[in-house]
Amino acid sequence: MTHTDNTPGTALVTGASRGLGAVIARRLASDRHPVAVGHRSGADAARRVVADIRAAGGTAEAFAADVTDETAVEGLVADVTARLGPITTLVVNATGPQPESDPAAVTWDDHLAQLTYFVKSPTLLMRAVLPAMRERGGGRIIQIGSDVLERALPTMSAYVAAKAAQHSLTECWARALGPYGITVNTVAPGWIPVERHAGASPESLAAYAADVPLGRMGRPEDVAAAVAFLASPEAAFVTGERIKVNGGHTLG
Repeated sequence: MTHTDNTPGTALVTGASRGLGAVIARRLASDRHPVAVGHRSGADAARRVVADIRAAGGTAEAFAADVTDETAVEGLVADVTARLGPITTLVVNATGPQPESDPAAVTWDDHLAQLTYFVKSPTLLMRAVLPAMRERGGGRIIQIGSDVLERALPTMSAYVAAKAAQHSLTECWARALGPYGITVNTVAPGWIPVERHAGASPESLAAYAADVPLGRMGRPEDVAAAVAFLASPEAAFVTGERIKVNGGHTLG
């Protein structure tokens, strides 16, 4: 989001020490947002992201916090606000392990592990940034979802269910927070190879790309561009949406 003086406000990106989060952080910084690079344990990687942003002329600081813990989230938002200014853009990106399992073997604890990242954490973060956004008369909340909702992968049922719940939050929050000038949207990538996919075989990448109408794998920059749009003044009238960034992979 942008202040009335046209200076972009502070953006907090969770899970930003690597992968999609790091690229999103760099992109928002290039759009002149002061960026809080959130991370849980990747301190060295987070510092590298901060150094990259500063080398390019941007403003950034790294912040360590467990975004599934209520006290830690409250402390995170307070620290970011004190060091970079009020958060006007929240990018909910942090994720945990995404194990595959036959549905018959999935336990309630497996579901809870996914819901902790994709329902509990977003809720804690939203509640923590909401008072300042309401006071300032607006803000942007952008959740990083997934196109697995359409793909209905049978070995990832707990993850798929949690991602569906996450976007339901987006829709509910869009209705509830719209009167305060706060937009809430989901960016839903397809398979975008990042560090965690370093072991993917060339054959699996080629097979996936062959099913994408645009004929290629997505890049983290594709996701970052969608986030940057939703954080910009141009997206002021877009809320409650789920924008798939997957090259048309899930078209019927």
